[in-house]
Amino acid sequence: MPKMNGYEVAGKVRSRKCGTPILMLTAKSGLEDRITGLNSGADYYLTKPFDTRELLACINALLRRQGTQVDEVAYGNTSLDLSSGMLVCGTNTVRLSAKEFDIMRFLLQSGNRNLSKEVILARVWGYDSEAVENHVEVYVGFLRKKLASIGSNIRMEAVRRMGYHLKVKKT
Repeated sequence: MPKMNGYEVAGKVRSRKCGTPILMLTAKSGLEDRITGLNSGADYYLTKPFDTRELLACINALLRRQGTQVDEVAYGNTSLDLSSGMLVCGTNTVRLSAKEFDIMRFLLQSGNRNLSKEVILARVWGYDSEAVENHVEVYVGFLRKKLASIGSNIRMEAVRRMGYHLKVKKT
């Protein structure tokens, strides 16, 4: 990997308190390499060559350990329940429409990275759609109101000619 090795990536992910499962798949099979990988934040360390069945078993084990976390995406004090389509902040909830859900999920998964209106349009409405950038603006407005209604500390920021990203409001 250019600029950063797997140990550094895992360490950065874990330093951000991200619970995403990390499976290191590597040719480095020495004991010290495995220990370094696990200590840097990997949940499992699989060395090459490996059997596809072992890889699938590792992935399934990691997903089982995730439990309900697989069913939600969280940022700040707010989470999106993927099974019910509800936006949740503490005891407050609000149901999202299908498009609101898709946009919110995309933004939550992207965190503070900018997503252009074009990218959101393509991902949520599809490449063949007749939807225009104004559709994104309208739905972002709906989502901002819903976030405020449940007391979320997430702010949807627009950056001119760059798109939208999420930011946690400082209290």
